[in-house]
Amino acid sequence: MKRHFIELSFRGTNYHGWQRQPNATTVQRVLEETLRVLTGETIATTGAGRTDTGVHARNFTAHFDSDHPLTGQPEVFKHKLNCILPPDIVVKDLYGVIPGAHARFGALSRTYEYVISTVRDPFNTEFSWYFHRSLDVDAMNQAASRLPEFSDFTSFSKLHTDVKTNQCHVMSAAWSTTEGKLVFRVQADRFLRNMVRALVGTLVDVGLGNIDLQGFYRILEARDRRKAGYSVPAHGLFLIDIAYPAHLRLNL
Repeated sequence: MKRHFIELSFRGTNYHGWQRQPNATTVQRVLEETLRVLTGETIATTGAGRTDTGVHARNFTAHFDSDHPLTGQPEVFKHKLNCILPPDIVVKDLYGVIPGAHARFGALSRTYEYVISTVRDPFNTEFSWYFHRSLDVDAMNQAASRLPEFSDFTSFSKLHTDVKTNQCHVMSAAWSTTEGKLVFRVQADRFLRNMVRALVGTLVDVGLGNIDLQGFYRILEARDRRKAGYSVPAHGLFLIDIAYPAHLRLNL
């Protein structure tokens, strides 16, 4: 039995997130059913994390174990997967990894982007949140730049989750502007459920002048979800990248 990493992109619009759920269409369920068709094995995948309903991923990683002879033909197997998978899920890479390599616990960091459209665009409604009010991006960046100084993000976590700790190490967080868009990019070793969407909602309140910088810091220190802002819609959120140590990868 050999372990493999599989990297994919998916548009989350039609899925109840990554993780398999009863009576719901999820990316994990569709991928596992496709793997079973090709290998004849019942394959269980383990994802690098969860994504909520409607959240997209440009780069998502999962691992699985299989006796199927993938050696020497990963490109052929990847092509076959993509021929069977629906067009909103695409396998980008497939490779062997060292025994015990874990898609979730072996990740060094994850990077998300949240996209806000400042102009109406009928071709972008599934991939950004339209927000028509003017925002003070400088104030939002001042607040975001302080996130690496904090470690407990309870104020931005969905309540009653099954995690053992709300400690996260945020490596970078910043807003950038492009034509008609504001993009929030944040990198951390791990993220809590709903964390990025709650951060964005609170930072938007900073940009509106509803919360000043000291108020933002007090929210972080409060460790109370009720103190933070609302969660912005899921369809503007993208998982952009997951980083792993280079030594995990083997040649198939």
